[in-house]
Amino acid sequence: MPLRLSKATSNRWSRTCLLAAAFSGLAGCAAPLPRLAPPVPAQWQHAVAADPAPPTDLHGWWHAFADPGLDALVDRALAGNLDVAQAVERLRAVRALHERAHARYLPALNARTNDAIDPDASASFFVAGFDASWELGLFGRAEGTRRESQGALDAGVADLHAARVSLVAEVVREWIGLRTAQQQEQLLQRISRQRRHAWELQRTRQHLQLAAPEEVDQAQAAWAQAEAALAAPRQAIDASAQRLAVLLGQNHPDPAWLQAGTPPELRAWRLDGTPAELLRTRPEIARAEADVLRTAGELALTHADLFPSIGLGASMVWATDINNNRRFSTTPNGIASLGPVIDIPLFDWGMRLAANHAKAHELKASVLAYRQAVLQGVAEVETALGSLQQQRQREQQDMLAWQALQHADQAVQARVGLQLGSPLDRAESQVAADQAALELADARAAHSLAYVALFKALGGAPLPMPETVPATPQASADTHGMPR
Repeated sequence: MPLRLSKATSNRWSRTCLLAAAFSGLAGCAAPLPRLAPPVPAQWQHAVAADPAPPTDLHGWWHAFADPGLDALVDRALAGNLDVAQAVERLRAVRALHERAHARYLPALNARTNDAIDPDASASFFVAGFDASWELGLFGRAEGTRRESQGALDAGVADLHAARVSLVAEVVREWIGLRTAQQQEQLLQRISRQRRHAWELQRTRQHLQLAAPEEVDQAQAAWAQAEAALAAPRQAIDASAQRLAVLLGQNHPDPAWLQAGTPPELRAWRLDGTPAELLRTRPEIARAEADVLRTAGELALTHADLFPSIGLGASMVWATDINNNRRFSTTPNGIASLGPVIDIPLFDWGMRLAANHAKAHELKASVLAYRQAVLQGVAEVETALGSLQQQRQREQQDMLAWQALQHADQAVQARVGLQLGSPLDRAESQVAADQAALELADARAAHSLAYVALFKALGGAPLPMPETVPATPQASADTHGMPR
């Protein structure tokens, strides 16, 4: 049947429109975002090495090792790692909710049917109708919901970036550890052969009554200790290979990893970044910033709960008496209603006020957590820079020691060739040179790992794929647009 609005209903509609217009200015009454003042120094305390090289790309820093095998591992890990895949799915879930967060404050229409029976059981009715509602989102509710949703989206983006940063760093670390352990195993095998040769020489000298029995025992003990030392690198090789398999999302290591190879060598690199760039690259700081925005949205919602919830409602209901056998009804069987919907807090207002105060303290805590994240990020970078300098100097000194012992071994070899020295002297000189090579391999690995720690602290990782970038153009606008 056609809908006819009475004069009273028309007047009600006019008053409702005026009331909605009067309250429409309250829709954005949310508290301003807190002002973030990150404690970032102007420059790094530790001087960055000024190598004659182009600036290192933060999104591909591991290419400084010039190792194609490592580059392929990183690409495979980014495609198959399960932690990154989980972060991607969580981001997609958050984005799906973010794209519909504003729907709460849009008009909604519901259709319903019902069967009703009079209390005296004299008649039964079939009821059908439509209900329309529109929550206006006044007193900062709409803005609080938007902030909360945007903060959750930014946090998801930060978590994905953190997973990628951690993944790349772990893959590079394990690859360096694997190749270094393989090199150490080869050196220890050479030392073991020299120790065995020395033991055999001492046994021959004992038969000739040129060596005491304790000298033979000492040589045998040295060989046994050299054999025992092989367990450590072999265990490290197996552990690194297994961890690489997990990082790449596969259930067993590749056989090629277990074949001995050369450890990646760090080439010339240069860091042109400043401490302020941490605010844009380090995921822990971005996550803390997103938590500030999300908590600010929650505070706006608890603040809005102190005020009435105002909206518009409308309904159209038709009813018919299913016990009435007459074909046509003599009374109207449809009715329409339209008017404001107001929900005013009364007796639970104190609880709502306490919730608002609690969220205010949580917001202050999130701001402090943001400052702490910045301080921690700066401290980690400074520590990595200092460690990088120390490990670089250590590698240089170990290189000098190894070169000196190499020259000494060549001199001993020449004397033995001229029969001016004993083969035992040559065995000891070779062992000393190989032990220096072990120290040099460990120093190079420590230098490379310090480089990895630096770029992990800086938040270095490849840029995310297009499908993992926030779809909305204003994503991250609140956090990066916050006044600092």
